[in-house]
Amino acid sequence: MQQIGPDAELEPLAVTEQERCWAAGLPASRAHQFLTSRSWMRSCLATLAGTSPLQVPLDAPPAAPPRLTTEWGYVSLSHCADACLLGWSQQPIGVDLERADRKLPAAAALMRRYFTEAEQSELEILHGDQLRRQVLDRWLVKEAAIKWQQGSLAQDLSFWEVSATLRAALHRGLNVQVAAQLRSQGPWRLALVAAKKQFLQDSPLCLA
Repeated sequence: MQQIGPDAELEPLAVTEQERCWAAGLPASRAHQFLTSRSWMRSCLATLAGTSPLQVPLDAPPAAPPRLTTEWGYVSLSHCADACLLGWSQQPIGVDLERADRKLPAAAALMRRYFTEAEQSELEILHGDQLRRQVLDRWLVKEAAIKWQQGSLAQDLSFWEVSATLRAALHRGLNVQVAAQLRSQGPWRLALVAAKKQFLQDSPLCLA
């Protein structure tokens, strides 16, 4: 994988009239965030494709996963308190991002509620920061897998089981397996998921 960043400035915002209409129905602070993020995504993808931002056929309504037309490939978006992550691939992809130092005071409770019995048996011997890091990493992979699946956090989280190596995940309900990769970038921790390992190697990321 390689990390990419947009060459174009975000001002003026590279957004469509449809996106401005969507933003008009949002609270002011949310509207600014929405328009800025859509412009940023277009700038990242335009840099990758060697075109202008408004030529990127991005469809990303509020509260919906971003999509491209088929010939442009696939994207996945994640954000945390102080950063956004965009992944692109010719194959379906899922990404998730969190602060590496995110506090999880209820890590054990999260594990017992959302992790499979196999995962719990692997983690029950851990305590303190070791448990926090393992729960965070597995949670990142699970969320990235759900985005790859285009599923639901509420319905699918408990079905995704992350392998002990953290390099794969299996949906116990659908019997679908994906390859996973975890990376550290500055103060952030991120997960990338695709159907096969080789797809992860050629998936550019844009982090800002």
